Order: sequence, then structure tokens, then C-alpha cells
Amino acid sequence: MGRSTTRRSVVTIDVSAPPRTRRRQDHVAAEEPLEIRVRRKPLAVTMRTPGDDIDLAMGFLLSEGVIHRAEDVTTAQLCAGTDTPNTYNVVDVVLDPSVPPPVTDPSRNFYTTSSCGVCGKASIDAVRTRSPHDVAADPLEISARTLAGLPEKLRAAQRAFDRTGGLHAAGLFTAAGELLVLREDVGRHNAVDKVLGWALREGRLPLAGHVLMVSGRASFELTQKAWMAGLPLLAAVSAPSTLAVELAEEAGMTLVGFLREPTMNVYSGAHRVTVPGEIP
Repeated sequence: MGRSTTRRSVVTIDVSAPPRTRRRQDHVAAEEPLEIRVRRKPLAVTMRTPGDDIDLAMGFLLSEGVIHRAEDVTTAQLCAGTDTPNTYNVVDVVLDPSVPPPVTDPSRNFYTTSSCGVCGKASIDAVRTRSPHDVAADPLEISARTLAGLPEKLRAAQRAFDRTGGLHAAGLFTAAGELLVLREDVGRHNAVDKVLGWALREGRLPLAGHVLMVSGRASFELTQKAWMAGLPLLAAVSAPSTLAVELAEEAGMTLVGFLREPTMNVYSGAHRVTVPGEIP
């Protein structure tokens, strides 16, 4: 798995009778800082699992509204940092001359943790980036049965999670339930950025007619990221937050939570989820 995991010695304790202890090697999810630079100027530092770092940087810039398409970026490359030995924990992005540089101000602190991508931002208004995509008009329809099967497909594709049990996942699906790409990271928002960065570099934006599935909960930030990529449906294994529901309603997005076969809760945009034999 490369730098995404590492091995550590642990003591396993079993308190069943009789109590037992044993020392063994265990896989631990890697977490390292990644600095994102724009035109060689530091913009953000995020704690992430190494891997797919270019996609992570592209997805971050997309979801922050700095870029909107692949042509907005001239080059993006991993650079030598200050660590010894070098860990290449820096991505330098050169924007097209037509793209305005990112605006930073005291209300926006671009340091993020692996658990919360919007930590340090002064207010909800500061992160409520407006999407250029009208997801409310997206005609996507998906069978509830197809939707219910996505968590199993997501879990089956999580190679690093099998080793560590400590990585979140985000997957991009078609309306037919086909998994197009999956990314894992200690930060759920990073996993989503990696998926969006992949889609951007593949020329797939906007992601009309597609479904974003995430492990864990659906937060305000993940809903915003989905909206910025033009996604009409965000589904999560766990609960959404109130702000996530409000933003999904504002955007005209379908938001599904507690997606655990055979049940789910649809918090907004229920018209896109079809139930055979049921009258909407």
C-alpha cells in the first residue's frame, strides 16, 4: 500500500476469561501534512493520507471555487519539501494566466485537519461558496434498490481499510450503480477532494447524472463540495448535519443518509429516488 499505511508494534488485550495479552504487528493508516501552493505561494496545509496528492490538490481548488475546469490549471506537480529524507509533501499548482489568484483574508484560514476541512474559517458565510452548476435541474433518477447496494460496493473496493480499519472512503457512481473511482483517506473531505480532482483531470465535470457515496456522515462541507462539482446526489452511510440538509435543499440536491441496505433516509430531493411499485 506504499505510504498510505505503516506497520507498528501493538499489544492486543483480550479480557475474556482467562485474560490474555500478546504483541503483534499492526497496519496503521498514514497521516502526513500536504502543503498546497499556487504559483509557488503557500495556500493551504491539509492533513491527509499520502497518495493521489495531485487529485487532492485539484479537488481542493475546485471545491474552494479557485478553479472550475481542467483548463484552469497549467501545471500541477509534487515538489521537494523541507523534510529529510524528502517525502514530497508539497503540490505546486500553476494556474492559467486568465484565472484570478485565490483570495485570502483573515476570515479564511486554509489550515485543515483530517477530521474537519473547514476548521479555522470564521463563519459559515465564508465557506458557502456558490456553485456554477444548476443541480436542481438535473434529471437524474436512481432506483432505491440500486442505491441500497452502493455501500457494499464501496466497502468491497476499500483495500487500505481492510488493513487499517482507519480510512474513510468516497466513491463516484453512475445512476446504474457502476463504481467509476474510489479514493481513501484519513479525512473524509480529502477522500472527496481526491475523487473530484480525478474527475476534473479526466474532463468529466460537471458530474451531472452521477452519485457521490461517502463512508460516515454527510457534513455541510461535503455537500458543498458535491454542489461545486455539479453532483445531483450525495449519499452517506451515516447521518447528515442540519447545515448539510439546509444546503442540499437550497441547491436542489438529493441528500441520502443512513444508507444501510435495505433502508435509507432521504432528507431532500426524494423525487430522484424511485421505488418500484410505490407512488411518489
